[in-house]
Amino acid sequence: MEVLNRITCANTERQQAITNRGRSIMETESAAIARAAECLSSTFASAIDLVLACRGRVIVSGMGKAGLVGRKISASLSSTGTPSFFLHPAEAVHGDLGSICPNDIVLLLSNSGETEEVTRLLPTVRQLGCKIVALTAVRTSTLGSGADVVVELGLHTEACNLNLAPSCTTSVMLAVGDALALVASEERGFSARDFAVFHPAGNLGRQLSEAHQIMRPLDECRLAEDSLSVREVLISVSRPGRRTGAIMLVNELGRLTGVFTDSDLARLLERSAITALDGPIQLVMNRQFKTVKPHTTVPAALDILADCKISELPVIDEQNMPLGIIDVTDVMSVMSHTLEQPKQSTQSPTEKPEFESRAAARVFPFPKGRAA
Repeated sequence: MEVLNRITCANTERQQAITNRGRSIMETESAAIARAAECLSSTFASAIDLVLACRGRVIVSGMGKAGLVGRKISASLSSTGTPSFFLHPAEAVHGDLGSICPNDIVLLLSNSGETEEVTRLLPTVRQLGCKIVALTAVRTSTLGSGADVVVELGLHTEACNLNLAPSCTTSVMLAVGDALALVASEERGFSARDFAVFHPAGNLGRQLSEAHQIMRPLDECRLAEDSLSVREVLISVSRPGRRTGAIMLVNELGRLTGVFTDSDLARLLERSAITALDGPIQLVMNRQFKTVKPHTTVPAALDILADCKISELPVIDEQNMPLGIIDVTDVMSVMSHTLEQPKQSTQSPTEKPEFESRAAARVFPFPKGRAA
């Protein structure tokens, strides 16, 4: 028993020592990033200005661990509104330099500034007329001397006990790259809606998806004039197959004025005679209904459904005309599965798609003398 206790105690001490060492490495890298942040100079702003003025792409290149960091920086730039791709420096000098255009900016990464595979890109990139931004620890290095803008990373001791494995230096490089991508996106006015265009899948895509993407279109909805009787409404919207439970009622202009659900019908029949079906729908329809606009996010729509304890939510435009309806089952399906990739659009990310109240206007034409 005593031996077992000693073994258990030794294991506990070892686990604690390993945990403490891991914590120490993370604290060392964190401190390096903090020092780099304090030393960040106006050259960072100059690099941002070059990125914002760029009419081409931001080409990122680096070797080894710096190259892996560069891939992530390039991916962050692309997903936040700055077109970018990673160019491997060894492949570049074997023909891939042809992928660089004069309007591009080249972001070169090397902590020492002397990485041969990176520095030998300088003459050709300069010949192409591209601006060069360098992320390096040494301004006077070959890379620093050949760049238009140098964002200094600072000199840092690696967290590795041998002071050899890139750790603090790559963490600082990645942090500065993230700062470049995110500040550039903020300066562009990049919005959550723009982000959703480039990231339609996964959890982020689900959080940023909008009502118009999941609503049931009008040709799958039950829509009727609010001037009819209850019976006439029920007859006019009867259809085989899958249908929505809520009937959207519109006036002569096609604007939504009320909602009538299966539950409303059940309550009507419980408290009234069957003759109540011949009464006007306007007397029994729900006028205090909830709606959302097409650009309302799906999580926001789900909150309304949950808070109001309803299962369907009309989607309307600025003129209060119905565009479709959201069913709670559709929302739950979206929140639990990845959205399909949207079809390519010619619209820019910042343009809002137009939504036409086509079905309401076509089923119930506007009176003479009235404009849509």
